[in-house]
Amino acid sequence: MKLPKQIKRFCPKCKTSKIQKVDQYKSVGKRGSLSKGSKIRIQKRGKHKGFGNHGKLSKPPISKFKRTGAKISKKTTLRYQCTECKKYSQQRQGIRTKKVEIQ
Repeated sequence: MKLPKQIKRFCPKCKTSKIQKVDQYKSVGKRGSLSKGSKIRIQKRGKHKGFGNHGKLSKPPISKFKRTGAKISKKTTLRYQCTECKKYSQQRQGIRTKKVEIQ
């Protein structure tokens, strides 16, 4: 998908329509992994009667499921910088595309 470098759109900070620069937002760092302490805590809860993870740790990893990786593309988040106030604002919904090319 091809996008222009600058787009005229509404700035929520200035509350006016101005020309804004377009960037692609990139998330940084890993998320969602269990640390060693939390794994041990789950195992301790599972030893008592009536408590525990109810077999969460005994299931196979997600990569073994049938529909893993069915979608080819990821949703991209675009970020706009106002040329007047220099504040950033993100788009409301991501666009599902394989490649974003900013010209």
